[in-house]
Parts: sequence; C-alpha cells; structure tokens
Amino acid sequence: MSFEAEDGFLINGLLVSGEFESEKELYEAPIVLVVHGVLGHFLARGTPRLLPNALVDHGFSSFSINTRMAFTGQIFGGGIFDESALDVEAAANVLAEEGFKNIIVLGWSLGANITVYYAVRGAHKNVRGLILEGCSSSLPASNKNRLDKWQSIPSYDHIYEIAKKVLRPDPMTTENDRVFIVYKAWGPNFSPAEAEMYTYRTWWFMRSPEAHNAKTNEIISKVKLPVLFIHGEHDDVVGHDEVEELMAILKKAGNKKSELVYIPDAKHDCMENPPVTLEVLNGWLSGFDRSTGKRKAK
Repeated sequence: MSFEAEDGFLINGLLVSGEFESEKELYEAPIVLVVHGVLGHFLARGTPRLLPNALVDHGFSSFSINTRMAFTGQIFGGGIFDESALDVEAAANVLAEEGFKNIIVLGWSLGANITVYYAVRGAHKNVRGLILEGCSSSLPASNKNRLDKWQSIPSYDHIYEIAKKVLRPDPMTTENDRVFIVYKAWGPNFSPAEAEMYTYRTWWFMRSPEAHNAKTNEIISKVKLPVLFIHGEHDDVVGHDEVEELMAILKKAGNKKSELVYIPDAKHDCMENPPVTLEVLNGWLSGFDRSTGKRKAK
C-alpha cells in the first residue's frame, strides 16, 4: 500500500499477515513495523527482507515501509534523518487506523536510531514497544571515529567546516546543497567499496556534530516503552560497547522493561542466524498481554 507522511512524502509499505481464527485475534496480535537501514529498502537484504515471512510462521504480522532513506536517499538529498521519523509516524497511524492494537516498531541499523527518535518525539498510543537491532549509540560519533580511524579524505572535521559554509544561513531551509564523496571511509584503500557518499544536508542531520537527534545516547533516556536490543555477537559495524551504553542509559533512567540479547553467529544483521533470532523475537513478542498491550509480569 502507499500513503503519505505529514509533509507529503510518499511511503510504500508491505503488509504481511498469516491466517487468524478471527478478526479480533488479527488486530490484537502484535504486529511488527519494520524500519530498514540507510541506503537500502525493505526488500534489499537481511532482516528487512527475510523477517516478515519468518514472523508469519510464528503467528505475527508485519508492516515493512520504505522511508525517505530508501534507494540511496542520503546520496540524492531526500534522506534527512529528522524527517524520517515522520515516515514511521505515518505508518503507525495507518496501522492504528486499520485496527491494529499492539504495534511493535523494529528498527534495523540506522532504522533503529530513527525508531528511537520517533519514540522520543511521541509514539502513537498503540505502539507498545521497540526492537532495536544493531543500534549505534551515536551516528555522528560513529562516523567521526570511523573516518578518523581510516584517515578519510576529506576528514570528518573538514567535511564539517565545508558543510557549514555550503548550508548557510540555515541547513534546514537552504537549497544550496551538493553531493560529496568520502574516500577511505570504510577502509585504508581508495576503492569504491570503501567510500561513501552524502549530500551536505543529509550528512548534516545524520552525521555532523549538529545532528543531535541522531545522537541516540543523548535522547534514549526519554523512551519509556519496553525495549528489546538484539545485536549480532560478531557485529563488525556497531560495537558491543555502543549497545551496552544505550542499555545502561535506559536502566539508569528507570526503564526496567529493557533487555539486551546477543545473537550468536551473526554480524550486523541478526537474520544471519534466523533460528536464534526468531526464538528471541517470538519469546519477547509473546510477552505482551494482547488485551492490554502491556508486558506480562514474569
């Protein structure tokens, strides 16, 4: 189905549902709203592509959406991090209007950071929890650390200085944007596989020191919903220290309904180990009282 975000952005979504004995059971069973990562879309790879059909086998429906990050939005200028939360908001509204009572938002990779920002802004009352897969503690810090590690060209600090000049007077409203390439962004070589591309606006709101809403470690304490972190044991993109930092922040803020589970034999994509990932998700999703939407007492 297709629908629009608040600002008119057109979103495409894929609703996958199995058979239920009654309409009441369909609408009360948890449904997973899947938010993909950067560059790709909901059929691109890993979790976004594989999870929906797998969830059906366990009695759960899903709704996968293409946010404005889809189809290399960060390269063509449309992938503004802050605005992507509007896409999640619109999708949750659509599900609620259809009658779904218990919505769980699952964000993978950058989609996890978007999901946290969505929840902080104010999630729909039918959203009962979050699943954060491969969630970075801070997209700006992650980018700076990686570019510094590989001595990228241009450097993180140089990109920031140029971005301030290109995007003045106001990065939010300026039409003076342009594409740029970062060489040696993912490794020591100048190969295309180790480069990355942005526009200055997409980088500004996702990766710059000014990208405050992408600094998940600074905002996640405001999340009061139950949170399940799933993280590949061998994640080579987001370190254990990052997800453990987020978990500690939630606990310190009083969110006692947060959990962290490492998925063995998986890297950044937990669906590299479907049996364990599905066992974890099935157990957690089954822990919601379908009549109230609250976590069952253990």
